[in-house]
Amino acid sequence: MRYGHFDDERREYVITRPDTPLPWINYLGTEDYLALISNTAGGYSFYRDARLRRLTRFRYNNVPADQGSRFLYLRDDDPDRPPQAPLLWRPTGQPSPEPLESYECRHGLGYTRLRTSHAGIETDLRFFVPLGETLEIWQIRLTNHRKRPARLSLFAAVEFCLWDAWDDATNYQRNLSLAEVEVEDGVIYHKTEYRERRNHFAYFACSGTPAGYDTQRSAFLGDYRGWEAPRAVQAGRLSNSIAHGWEPIGAHHLPMELEAGASAEAILLLGYAENPAASKFEPPGSQTLDKRNIRPTIRRLLDPEAVERSFGELVAAWNETRSALQVETPDPHTNRIVNIWNPYQLNVTFNVARSASYFDTGIGRGIGFRDASQDLLGSLLFIPDRARQRLLDLAATQLPDGGAYHQYQPLTKRGNNDIGSGFNDDPLWLVLATAAYVKETGDFGILDERVPFEIKENITG
Repeated sequence: MRYGHFDDERREYVITRPDTPLPWINYLGTEDYLALISNTAGGYSFYRDARLRRLTRFRYNNVPADQGSRFLYLRDDDPDRPPQAPLLWRPTGQPSPEPLESYECRHGLGYTRLRTSHAGIETDLRFFVPLGETLEIWQIRLTNHRKRPARLSLFAAVEFCLWDAWDDATNYQRNLSLAEVEVEDGVIYHKTEYRERRNHFAYFACSGTPAGYDTQRSAFLGDYRGWEAPRAVQAGRLSNSIAHGWEPIGAHHLPMELEAGASAEAILLLGYAENPAASKFEPPGSQTLDKRNIRPTIRRLLDPEAVERSFGELVAAWNETRSALQVETPDPHTNRIVNIWNPYQLNVTFNVARSASYFDTGIGRGIGFRDASQDLLGSLLFIPDRARQRLLDLAATQLPDGGAYHQYQPLTKRGNNDIGSGFNDDPLWLVLATAAYVKETGDFGILDERVPFEIKENITG
């Protein structure tokens, strides 16, 4: 049974049905903000570290599988809707009470696109992380193929993680009383523990003028209900709930009216931001989040023209990265792997080193010392500057006796003591990776760089 195929001209993998044997995923982001996205828009997002800066919740080994974390719903608000016509559906494929009439997912280099249709409404979704930004863009275009006007409601939701993904999944006696949010000018800000000990926050913004919002999960889903058909979506309205503890979410309601044959677009931003410790609140002395630094970014990237420019820059960057090695052989499969997917895979493994996937939860191990050293061997040709910094980061987690901690947290760049040290080959791989870097770049100066040894008292356990 075929589920998809390669499109070499567009440099995409095309999935033609949503019921793949397992979720088939892509990775978004090449810098600080990273995200996993499946062929039905599942996955999770994080800033640098999949454990310590997790933005959205993901439930591993869930039933049904792949239930997080980008929830989009369309509701037919037409009062003359025929009784047999669907009231609501999920344009990403699942969880949805209605199977889609057509479906196509395209995983590209740093982006994923979903095109589906149902009940005469075509949905075109594009997800990507712009270069130089700590956010992801959800670009949504609806087209009405009915012979009459369509009155629709678009509902978009995320479930926020309380930052430390391990603690979020286990420490309920504490976490159920922590959640805090703010809502201002159509933007939902997640600021759990910001007042007490953090200077970072997440946000979920939408274009247009939302008709309502929810930030409390139970208000959106309803009691004893899941994500397949939230009570608020069925009712066609959100209650403007404000989370105080329990389970914080961000949900927006965007009404959309389309004439026959017409299209309309919406943009959503899910992002991460930080404030200096000395200016966390505005006005000073209040408990109100200082949003002055992030507002310009939100305004700029809710503009469709800015979004298109950002996407063009991403495509151009990947073309430049791939250009470091291109071959032409008689075998199209070899050309495809060497010219497109191998450079892409090398970049993904450099970013996450098998620490974050659908099989490694991202909450226990951080980045492996040996893994990261091995990954450098493949990525040197494509991203030499980042490879240099990674070598210095790895060297700084070595111990005075020449050993190394087997893992380190990418956020803190400190050793992780969950497994400890004593793996005999770990420091040897750093030698091999450093030699390969010098051969590739001619940068002998890295050998004169001084970095500190890791100190055991500072290790996170």
